[in-house]
Amino acid sequence: MIGGPDRRGSRATRLLLALAVLFAIPGTFALSAAGAAAQFEEEERRRTIRTVERLAAGPKASNGLRAVLMYHEGSRLDQDGLSRWLASFSEVCGIVVIRERRQARRARIRRELRRVGLPRFFDVAAMRLFYRAFIARRDRRVEDDALEQLHKRYPDLRREPPTLITEDPNSAAVADFIRERAPDFTLARCKTLLRQEVFDAPRLGTFVMHPGICPEYRNSHGCFWALANDDYDHVGMSLVRIDEGIDTGPVYGYYSYPYDAKHESHILIQQRVILENLDAIRDRLLDVAAGKATPLDTTGRPSATWGQPWLTKYVRIRWKARRRA
Repeated sequence: MIGGPDRRGSRATRLLLALAVLFAIPGTFALSAAGAAAQFEEEERRRTIRTVERLAAGPKASNGLRAVLMYHEGSRLDQDGLSRWLASFSEVCGIVVIRERRQARRARIRRELRRVGLPRFFDVAAMRLFYRAFIARRDRRVEDDALEQLHKRYPDLRREPPTLITEDPNSAAVADFIRERAPDFTLARCKTLLRQEVFDAPRLGTFVMHPGICPEYRNSHGCFWALANDDYDHVGMSLVRIDEGIDTGPVYGYYSYPYDAKHESHILIQQRVILENLDAIRDRLLDVAAGKATPLDTTGRPSATWGQPWLTKYVRIRWKARRRA
């Protein structure tokens, strides 16, 4: 009927609106971010330059401190950036590069599936896809700027240290390699829980820069889950000495910075809680080596383990960050 209501059209409109709610809200954030990308990236580049220029040169390797660095193959920040920083105050006497097997990745997927169940696992997978499609390229550009500034601040390693490439960081070969190199400590930048034979091999043990405040945010992506829980004072990094548990070892320091949840991804925040605090982390490790540092008291505090980020939580984080801005 001319001029009358088109009920089929009305139903179609409602269906399109429903689909927009389910699928287009993340895209809305992405498009909005893309519109301000140039301005944000320039601001981020300038902040990165200021951060690295602020870092003190620090004591040189002449203090006799020896360290082993462990990281995953392909991790540019570790291979090309943090290795130089570590060499600025210690002798990097060995490097362990983890060339992860497919079985290890499948095992992590199975663990996450058991943790959250099949319906929520789709939320995890959606977050991965969304990050790769809309965020990863921008984060990589920021990382490029950070690496450029780290290269200017810290010279390349004076000589290439002995390097072990392994598919299993818990193998006897890794434990033997670390013992042969005789480091004072290992800095582990890996996703794998290490066996005691490996993490106890150095004189002072093995340390991790855990992306989360322990014990409240143990295991994976602590910065993300603190934001998801509106726990803004617990967005940061913990310097932890590894023990048998999941991030349950002694905590030697907490580190954060004035993060921007409206524009920065959780991955970028995890990187910057390290980059913004390299001088303080260095000083703390030197204090540990000199016997001047004692672990922080975490007795009686809540303790929980967390898993992979969810897209639904990410959308909520960005929405609330916009409201707070």
